[in-house]
Amino acid sequence: MITQLSRFSSGFLPNLSLLLIPKHFCLFRANESHLPANIIVLPFKLPKALNLRVHCGLELTDAAVRKIVIAGNWKMYKTQAEASEFLQGFIPELEKTPEDREVVVCVPFTALDILSKSLHGSRVRLGAQNVHWEDAGAYTGEIAGSMLTEIGVRYVIVGHSERRQYFCETDETVNQRLRAAQRHGLIPILCVGETKEQRDAGETESLISTQLEKDLVDVDQQQLVIAYEPIWAIGTGYTCESSEANRVIGLIRSQLKNPDVSIQYGGSVKPDNIDEIMAQPEIDGVLVGGASLAPASFARIVNFSS
Repeated sequence: MITQLSRFSSGFLPNLSLLLIPKHFCLFRANESHLPANIIVLPFKLPKALNLRVHCGLELTDAAVRKIVIAGNWKMYKTQAEASEFLQGFIPELEKTPEDREVVVCVPFTALDILSKSLHGSRVRLGAQNVHWEDAGAYTGEIAGSMLTEIGVRYVIVGHSERRQYFCETDETVNQRLRAAQRHGLIPILCVGETKEQRDAGETESLISTQLEKDLVDVDQQQLVIAYEPIWAIGTGYTCESSEANRVIGLIRSQLKNPDVSIQYGGSVKPDNIDEIMAQPEIDGVLVGGASLAPASFARIVNFSS
């Protein structure tokens, strides 16, 4: 089907043409205005590992792939011994995981070194939960990018709601951390999202737009993952419907210079809702909290049914 759709020339189009285009190809939808009026787009669904882009002359070609990133955020859980025990039960479950899925575990600083050694040669990427904007200095309790990359860390969470809420993180410091992470070759996972009060006040869209505007100043969007985490749906008993998460993530994508940025959903992700979440066209992965602490639970999420 993709081969058949690979080229179209306006000089050879019949009076009416039907184009079957995967419904989640936001890049194509964003450029439908370039199509002549005699073309009808009929969306259908293909794996997210595929992507298309409309170019001048109505040429449809392969475009950058939006990577699926499944990341576990262990927060302040697990000793080194517990982390090693987790891997013993988790790694064997990845034998059936599709190759197009990036699996990441973001663990406490004390577990980074031992997991780096244990994960060497595996398909699991190591992530940290914070990084400072300076390369070195008198910043008690912080960690520099070079300290992370030295032990094989690849990803780092920046701007998580708990950092913003409990440790006075601001959009300005988030931006500094993002740029520092990229300066050291780390891929930051930028977290954005609204509180229950902000959602009830109708401020979701404006708040997230402001976060993105401030957080992404001078940030390379080619080396970036974004996670939408509705704070009101994290451990509160409230649920963010997958369709609503998809809507907000579509809003986030529309404000990016690079629409191929992988955008995750984070908010009470569990084995029993992962399939529905990942069926949404705009969602490219998940940032998992408590459900990433048990090997069987996280393995079910990583091996979601597509």
